[in-house]
Amino acid sequence: MNKLYVIKIGGNIIDDDVKLQMFLSSFVAVEGRKILIHGGGKLATKLAAQLGVEQQMIDGRRITDAETLKIVTMVYAGYINKNIVAQLQSRGSNAIGLCGADGNVIQSHKRHHTSIDYGFAGDVDTVNTGLLQSLTEQGINVVMAPITHNKEGQLLNTNADTIAQEIAQAMSALYETHLIYSFEKAGVLMNAADDSTVINSITPASYKTLKDQQVIYAGMIPKLDNAFAALHSGVHRVVIGKAEQLQELIHQQSGTSIVHE
Repeated sequence: MNKLYVIKIGGNIIDDDVKLQMFLSSFVAVEGRKILIHGGGKLATKLAAQLGVEQQMIDGRRITDAETLKIVTMVYAGYINKNIVAQLQSRGSNAIGLCGADGNVIQSHKRHHTSIDYGFAGDVDTVNTGLLQSLTEQGINVVMAPITHNKEGQLLNTNADTIAQEIAQAMSALYETHLIYSFEKAGVLMNAADDSTVINSITPASYKTLKDQQVIYAGMIPKLDNAFAALHSGVHRVVIGKAEQLQELIHQQSGTSIVHE
């Protein structure tokens, strides 16, 4: 079975042009089939402030009201997505930028929660693997923005880590799929302030212990929940680590590997 790398890049790298350029050069150097999913960075928050649109966050997740949805769609599926595509083209890597509505590539539903109204936030229902496979087999690198749709004309803001997980799971039926979460840290850390304290591998049992000890908390928990969900749904390997070390992450020479018992 052919390999496919599903690589997610974090917002903190998108916000840093030097790190983004380094990452994209490393991404181009990755041989074989690959799909890139990007987050949003701080640009949407800055633009919202300039436009006077108040932003509300709960547990690290943005509440997406109607005005915020317009802003995140413009920023994520517009400027950030097309800038990454243009940078890849400048490196000789043919790429196409998509959001979930394009080609019906990711269909979602509005998130339902018993006590919190997340607004126009989406949870993934289906991934159009046929379209992704067709583009990938033509040597076109898909760059996915974290905006999806509900097939009824409604755009939805969707967590980029989750999109990466869902694409990796869906594509694992077609390829030996490797899911890589690349962000500003060297991996999952014993001490969040010290990049030298990388935990080399995490199993379901050690994950529970690390959460109980509050070594892992806040924003890292949904990232790891996504990683284990992907692993249990057919993804070959999941690794979390530093964007500037993408080649090392590919070759299991750095970062944190999420593994079965």
